[in-house]
Amino acid sequence: MSDSRICIALDFQTKQEVETFLNKFEGESLYVKVGMELFYGEGIEMIKMIKEMGHQIFLDLKLHDIPNTVKSAMKQLAKLDVDMVNVHASGSIAMMKAAMEGLNEGKVGNKRPLCIAVTCLTSLDQDVLEQELLIQKPLDQVVLQWATNARDAGLDGIVCSPLESKLIHDNLGSEFLTVTPGIRLASDSVNDQKRVTTPAMAREMTSSYIVVGRTITGASDPLATYKKVYQDFQGEN
Repeated sequence: MSDSRICIALDFQTKQEVETFLNKFEGESLYVKVGMELFYGEGIEMIKMIKEMGHQIFLDLKLHDIPNTVKSAMKQLAKLDVDMVNVHASGSIAMMKAAMEGLNEGKVGNKRPLCIAVTCLTSLDQDVLEQELLIQKPLDQVVLQWATNARDAGLDGIVCSPLESKLIHDNLGSEFLTVTPGIRLASDSVNDQKRVTTPAMAREMTSSYIVVGRTITGASDPLATYKKVYQDFQGEN
């Protein structure tokens, strides 16, 4: 039992914690997300360890800089042989195109990592857009525009809330990936995210990938919880 469309966010600080956690999934080939905290703390050796354990990696660093800097950075990240990377869609079409150029130049063999663009973080809502960022358009329109920019730049998909996934697929096609964080089982706390859904709801909303963190990493039995998420996302309940 494994589903490469379920990405486990490794909410840990050390390599040892990650190794201990992943050892609970013996025989499973997982898709895991390594974010800023873990990568900045443990670096490339962490990536090597996870790959040697047979897992796929979404390296979630959310690059956002001038095009040439992003291109150079992506060229280096592609050499790590990770499976997915990302940028901020708000960095412009030119920046996203540069990211793709870097990935293609640095890729290992014929394979390059998938590249997706972060649209509106799941910690944002309409009030934040309007009051703090001075963006007056409705949130779903902002997400669709930034997704369209990402598609036009040649990216593989976007990060968005499951709530926007169907809108994206209706407008940009089902092959354009939607990677959706903010996934919780019905019994969980939403913590610091404002726009959240269950795995079953995410499936109905056409999410391509779901990112699940504390629900699994904080569970008393992570493997059993992973199986529960799998069943919900597959519609097996």
